[in-house]
Amino acid sequence: MTAQVTPAEEQLKSALLALKSANPTQGISKIHAQLLAAHPEWTVSEKRTRKILQGEGLVNNANGGAPGQLYPSSKLIEGLDVAKYSTKIEVRFFSKVKGKGLVAKEPIKEGETIWKEDPWVLAPEWDLYDHQMSSHACGYCSTPLTPSPLIVPCPASSSSMPCPVRFCSRLCLSRSGKTHPLLCVARNPAAAPLLHFARKNQWMALHALAQCTARVLLAYNQGEKTFEEDWEVMRSFAQLGMEERAKGGWLNAEPDRAMWKRAHKLYRQAFHEPPTDAEKKRLAKLLKKPLRPDVADALFDYDAFLRGLGRMSLNLEAHGGLYVLHSHLNHSCAPNASVRHLDQRTALSRITVLARRDIAPGEELTITYVNPDLPLEQRRRQLMEWGFGKCVCERCVREERGKKAGAGEGQSEEVVEADLEAELKAGLGVM
Repeated sequence: MTAQVTPAEEQLKSALLALKSANPTQGISKIHAQLLAAHPEWTVSEKRTRKILQGEGLVNNANGGAPGQLYPSSKLIEGLDVAKYSTKIEVRFFSKVKGKGLVAKEPIKEGETIWKEDPWVLAPEWDLYDHQMSSHACGYCSTPLTPSPLIVPCPASSSSMPCPVRFCSRLCLSRSGKTHPLLCVARNPAAAPLLHFARKNQWMALHALAQCTARVLLAYNQGEKTFEEDWEVMRSFAQLGMEERAKGGWLNAEPDRAMWKRAHKLYRQAFHEPPTDAEKKRLAKLLKKPLRPDVADALFDYDAFLRGLGRMSLNLEAHGGLYVLHSHLNHSCAPNASVRHLDQRTALSRITVLARRDIAPGEELTITYVNPDLPLEQRRRQLMEWGFGKCVCERCVREERGKKAGAGEGQSEEVVEADLEAELKAGLGVM
């Protein structure tokens, strides 16, 4: 009996490329079967075969694109007023594969502020969230609180049902009305287990989905116009569901469906079906209008919930916010724009988008989604884990050519990577 071995990555890749070249129309399963027939001593999973073929762009893509995988889908926001952010840019839909993006309408100078933007919702990174929950950061904008007569507590907080959230001003308190009432432990105690579960598991996408759901439900009860505007924004964010990511082989680990189902149960209890009569009465005081069946299904159906989690993961900015215009920015490993949190004394969650270099009319605005200090293959792998496909930005293509030619660009590339890493750190306020 032949001993089973696991082939090295390059050895396996070479064998798969040869088989695919000889049989270009065959799918993953047949190529995998041929591989095992040709190398009966090898132990190779079909998932590993899929990843390598996808990484080389050799799998048919249901969305009509190449490289071969399911891509995130996105839609334009009907009636989006880009001019209120900047008159120098416009939204463009490129293709089903690439989706939407931002393009310069006028020349933009290096160092210029292109626009500033407050979050549509904010689910801040966990250290800031802990500050919010300990009354040390604003419950709306997450700016750290210093002693000030302007600070106001949550008006629903009481000795019997305390809410620890405080706000840096009455303006932030007013703006928090878009989400906080449904997340307040005093007003909607059914939400507490969901938020605790998200914090315990450091699941920022789940926390962000809770924020988005709270905003949409409160808008629904406020009026048709407000709801339709928020619903349009919610549905416009790029999405690739958790099951789609799992089927494509792009999760970092095996899918934890038990955890997904537990989260879904807590999510429904928080906003749709509280477990106790007392909690149902409290939720009913906040949500007086019966929810349309189509909206209920789009929010609380299990598959819709998984798509919602995927949508959050794809669109969250590093600080933890979802931003309407920012969500249009596509990736490059050598971006021409960077995102900073410069207004830390007044609104830490507000972003400022700066030009890293001169940008010509017609040129797309890009930022980096990954750590630019990583080597080519690791950057590409991280992007592909989210379903973005093999990165073919100018920098990646240049490095790939240099690698194939056996002559990297050494010092110059290290300088570029260090510069981009500094941009990321500055954007997060750690420099």
